[in-house]
Amino acid sequence: MISERLKKVAPSITLAIDAKAKQMKKDGIDIIGFGAGEPDFNTPENIKEAGIKAIKDNQTRYTPASGMIELKTAVVEKFKKDNNLDYKPSDIIISCGAKHSLFNIFMAVLNPGDEVIIFSPYWVSYEEQVKIADGIPVFVELDESRNFEIDFDLLNKKITKKTKAMIINSPSNPTGTIFSQQTLQKLAEIALKNNILIISDEIYEKLIYNGKKHVSIASLSKEVKAKTVVVNGVSKTYAMTGWRIGYIAAEDKEIISAIDNLQSHSTSNPTTPAQIAAIEALKTPESIIQAMVDEFDKRRKHILKRVRDINGLTAVEPEGAFYIFPNFSSFIGKTIKGKTINGSLDLAEVLLNEAKVAVVPGIAFGTDKHFRLSYATSMANIDKGLDRIAEILK
Repeated sequence: MISERLKKVAPSITLAIDAKAKQMKKDGIDIIGFGAGEPDFNTPENIKEAGIKAIKDNQTRYTPASGMIELKTAVVEKFKKDNNLDYKPSDIIISCGAKHSLFNIFMAVLNPGDEVIIFSPYWVSYEEQVKIADGIPVFVELDESRNFEIDFDLLNKKITKKTKAMIINSPSNPTGTIFSQQTLQKLAEIALKNNILIISDEIYEKLIYNGKKHVSIASLSKEVKAKTVVVNGVSKTYAMTGWRIGYIAAEDKEIISAIDNLQSHSTSNPTTPAQIAAIEALKTPESIIQAMVDEFDKRRKHILKRVRDINGLTAVEPEGAFYIFPNFSSFIGKTIKGKTINGSLDLAEVLLNEAKVAVVPGIAFGTDKHFRLSYATSMANIDKGLDRIAEILK
């Protein structure tokens, strides 16, 4: 009875691992969880108060399906201030999280057989969303020896007449790497030359370290902006994962109109009080955001050292987001606690069952020799978890 479309779609391994770890915790087992892709901070008070006030003021009815004009205006102001991008409110769609924004884009632009370039390692849902929309994911492996940089020769070989779009995620989930402006410029040139739509997922743009600066590819030129759909949201920057507000910006009126139409027949508008809270979020002082970023940075430096101190693990230094992506390939073929490690699922199973540590296997992100650790957790948990991992891997 299930549609052929959904038979092709794999479940989210990240959510499955997180759910299993939470269940083990409920059962009284002392689990250290490195799986969650969400900040461990609370939503700032000013944002919570705005949401509460909206409910008390009975602002709980429908808005336009594509979002409130007030929130669209706030998003336009954000793009101008943060990214030097000029959009109009009519260029903006407010959706139920950045994941929903991406889903809407794929559904709006892909026809059966259209190919989408995805750089690997990649966020788990890119592949599955492309398949849901009857597209074909085409993977371009990033060069780990050069901090997960793009091999442009390889990229050019993967482009065909069927290539419709290219997804860019910088800062990256799961690697934490950031594409330089020079890299973005080369990607833009390739996209324009081959008439490829650029989908730029910038959800981690504020979570950046080492003095790096975020550059939106859409800001490189008018031509690039016209060929780009930018995706962002409030989840990661403002610790609002459960509020479910994301947004899209695009000058292409056909794309915006198609997504508006799709959303009107699927979810309708995102939750009204959450939209009002998101308006307040976009006004939040940078000092509040910076306090969270500074804490993430301390954890980032600490977890990087701890991982690199474990014999047999290597790790590229993450420059953004809140993940580290260790390479454990030296353990492949070895036996740990009676279990032969043939890939990342085996390692994740051993770590969960024997060390009581939840990690996300790299296979979910397109590589079977890595696992992902989120450092959106306390320093005490980082140390406790890494102690257990080190002990098991000995």
